[in-house]
Amino acid sequence: MRLRDLADIDSDSEVTGFALDHRKVVRGNVFGAFKGALFNGEDFIDEAVRHGAVAVVASPGATVSGAALLPDPEPRRLFARMAAKFFGPYPETVVAVTGTNGKTSTVEMTRQLWRMAGHRSASIGTLGVTTSDDQVKTGLTTPDIVTFLSNVAGLRRMGISHVAYEASSHGLDQYRAEGVPLSAVAFTNFSRDHLDYHGTMEAYFEAKMRLFGDVAQPGTPAVIWADDPKSSEVARRAAKRGLKVMTVGRGGDAIRLLDQTPTPLGQALAIEHGGKAHRLALPLIGAYQASNVLVAAGLALATGAEWDSVFSAMARLAPVRGRLERAVISRDGAPVYVDYAHTPDAIEAAIAALRPHVEGKLITVFGAGGDRDQGKRAPMGEAASRLSDVVVVTDDNPRGEDAAAIRKAILAGAPGGIEVAGRREAIARAIAMAQNGDIILLAGKGHETGQIIGAGKDQRILPFDDALVARECAA
Repeated sequence: MRLRDLADIDSDSEVTGFALDHRKVVRGNVFGAFKGALFNGEDFIDEAVRHGAVAVVASPGATVSGAALLPDPEPRRLFARMAAKFFGPYPETVVAVTGTNGKTSTVEMTRQLWRMAGHRSASIGTLGVTTSDDQVKTGLTTPDIVTFLSNVAGLRRMGISHVAYEASSHGLDQYRAEGVPLSAVAFTNFSRDHLDYHGTMEAYFEAKMRLFGDVAQPGTPAVIWADDPKSSEVARRAAKRGLKVMTVGRGGDAIRLLDQTPTPLGQALAIEHGGKAHRLALPLIGAYQASNVLVAAGLALATGAEWDSVFSAMARLAPVRGRLERAVISRDGAPVYVDYAHTPDAIEAAIAALRPHVEGKLITVFGAGGDRDQGKRAPMGEAASRLSDVVVVTDDNPRGEDAAAIRKAILAGAPGGIEVAGRREAIARAIAMAQNGDIILLAGKGHETGQIIGAGKDQRILPFDDALVARECAA
């Protein structure tokens, strides 16, 4: 493909690929020179050109010698749109999900619903790239734009026709989820997270709203969970953009949640669709799982599925890795659940999900990540302390911070909490104190299989899987 086919420039240069790292540039590549938090890509333009870059996408003030300069006030956006033309075509049906919590479960459940309807489907997000046959980790909820586009195009070459991906606030803000035509978009909920990056809740919300105001094209269905305080604002913006708004939940119009009752192995839902009431035995523990399921069902309907097929498939959904996943039952009969909850709102939801199944004590074990939003630590402690019977505060990816200082910040909101340095020791302590009728929640790491220690060149990732460690401690 020639450069003139990708951008508004009179050039016959042959483009062989796209690169964001100057060390990975090969002859014929387009190099994206962006200003980041740690490095300025413009400092490496000369080296990229020496390696064979035929064009550089950068801000208007950049200087390039020996290759074409493609300046833009939003160079990431221009780079993404050029790369999208290069890597296509893509699967015929692609949907994107944003929100603070529930994105991973929603895209994976959407994939399952499609699969049960007979479509070859995949999900992309925190768990990596998941198909019916395989799962490949990418390391980020929304990977860099080159990885993202090449992955989505590669799925089409594999015969995948339906893809659901997580659109994180970082990814949307940095134009890492651009260019792929969307068949539908969705919103789950909004609460505090990532303020270390966005600075304010307003900036965080605006980043997520790019999906509805810029990425999705007019006429695209927008499935919105109706019962979040921000839902009406999301619906208003989606409608203003010309999207087809579909709401689900207790206040939903497409699928209305009438009632939900916990059961020993899940929950019973009463829902309404098309003016008819239905009873659904959902095989997933946790009240908030209903919101993920209904958003996923809305996406399936928005992309052409029939209601009878979707309704039948909802009753056969499998749990998502690290999302209220039951890891083991201790010798004394206490089940241990693993969940990715790492915000005050998510911890509250996870505890609320398990509370109806608790006959004795609910024991919550959690920590907070280092080099991340410090302001959420005490509120996480407060939420866990208020809703649990026992709180054990421990470590969770301390990175470059002092682990003891992080625990102290959490305990400021949970003054009655038990402090245990070392996550394995904390899990063992919780299992040792639990009796029959108790439930243990290990929150924060979910599907993760490593504990991140240190920062920069000294950073190490030590093997650590909450579910595996819980099974080892229980044995």
